Amino acid sequence: MDAGEGGELVELTRTECLRLLAGGVIGRIICTDGALPTAQPVNYVLDGEEIIFRTANGSKLAAATRNAVVAFQLDQFDTATRKGWSVLGVGEAYEVIDPARLAELTDLQPDPWVRDHDAHTIAIPLGILTGRCVTADAIRHLEAGPHPEPRPGAAPVTM
Repeated sequence: MDAGEGGELVELTRTECLRLLAGGVIGRIICTDGALPTAQPVNYVLDGEEIIFRTANGSKLAAATRNAVVAFQLDQFDTATRKGWSVLGVGEAYEVIDPARLAELTDLQPDPWVRDHDAHTIAIPLGILTGRCVTADAIRHLEAGPHPEPRPGAAPVTM
């Protein structure tokens, strides 16, 4: 693609953003640690309009997300075609402690990728949810499902 053939930046609807989040596995929690910004990868699930993930006792992530405004980001890009998308949600994170809700989430919650990182279940209600895709062609890929198949040789980035 020539520099003059750049794509278009298109805003995604809330419904499109939720569809993309529903198909993801690993995203980033963006929060503060010692008053400095940090981004931590987490495996997650989407429950309605809340991001759900689990973390360990005493972890910086658990401490940084409890009752704090945080962001959650998921994206996928194909550098060969210069197409991709990014979704950003913002909300006040809280620890799920209600036994009934924890029971509801039992089958839904992702298995931690790291041993002993399941002590706390954290939820982020997506009060603000925005997304963008690069090029109008990416919109057609969204209609095919949450994670379009990359072209041969392309390496999608989901983390």
